[in-house]
Amino acid sequence: MAMEKRPISVTSERPRQESGFAELWRVLIQAAVIALVIRTFLFQPFNIPSGSMKATLLIGDYLFVSKYSYGFSHYSLPFSPPLFSGRILASPPQRGDVVVFRLPREDTTDYIKRVIGLPGDRIQMIHGVLNINGEPVKRERIDDYVMDDDGVVQRVKRYKETLPSGVVHTTLDLTDNGFYDNTPVYTVPPDHYFMMGDNRDNSTDSRVLSAVGYVPYENIVGKAQIIFFSIKDGTHVWEVWRWPWDVRWNRMFTLVR
Repeated sequence: MAMEKRPISVTSERPRQESGFAELWRVLIQAAVIALVIRTFLFQPFNIPSGSMKATLLIGDYLFVSKYSYGFSHYSLPFSPPLFSGRILASPPQRGDVVVFRLPREDTTDYIKRVIGLPGDRIQMIHGVLNINGEPVKRERIDDYVMDDDGVVQRVKRYKETLPSGVVHTTLDLTDNGFYDNTPVYTVPPDHYFMMGDNRDNSTDSRVLSAVGYVPYENIVGKAQIIFFSIKDGTHVWEVWRWPWDVRWNRMFTLVR
C-alpha cells in the first residue's frame, strides 16, 4: 500500500517577530497620542526656575498646569503654530489665580505669576502696598520667611494679602523702598491682565512695561494646580541618590494657592 506523501512545511519565526514589532509600534504610537492629548487639552508639567513667586512656589518645584481652565488658544498646542487667533471654550481667569503665560514680547518664553489686575482695573504700588482701583489691598504682617542661601540665612518680611476677590495669599517684602514699591497707575487694557510675582521686590512682571507689561488673554497657557515634585535648588532631578535629603517631601502633592 503506497503511503501518501505530504509536503514538508517549514515554519519561520519571522512573521511572529514582525507582528510583535508592529504591535510594539502601535502601543508606542497610541501612548504618544494619549500623551499629546493630555498635554494639549488637560495638563502640562512645568518647573519653577526662579524665585519670583516665593514663598508660594520655590525654585525646584514641579507642577501641573491645567490647560482647560481658561479655554484654548494656539499657545495650547505643541510648538504653538498660529492656526487660529483668540480662544476656544474661553473662560476668563479670576483675580488671584496663579497662571502660566507666554511673554508678550517673546512668545516662546513661559512665565508664571499671579493675576492681580483684570481688564479695566487701575493698579498701583504705594509704599509697597498694592492698590486696586484706588483702594489699598488689605495685608497683615505674619512671621518672617527664612531663606538659606548657601549657608547665609536671611529673614524676609512676609505678609498675608487679601485680594478683593477674597483670595488670600502670602507676599514677601525684601526692602522697604524697592524699585517697584512706588509706581504710576497702570490701567489694564481690554482683554489683557496684570500679573505680579508674590516675591514683590524680586519679580519682573507687569510693573515692568518694557519687559512684561500687560498680558493678552490669548497668551495665557493655563492655571497652576498642584505641585507633584519638589527638590532643593542646585540638585538635579536625576541625582536620585540625593533625593532622601534634598527632595522637599512636604511640598509634594500640595495645591497651588
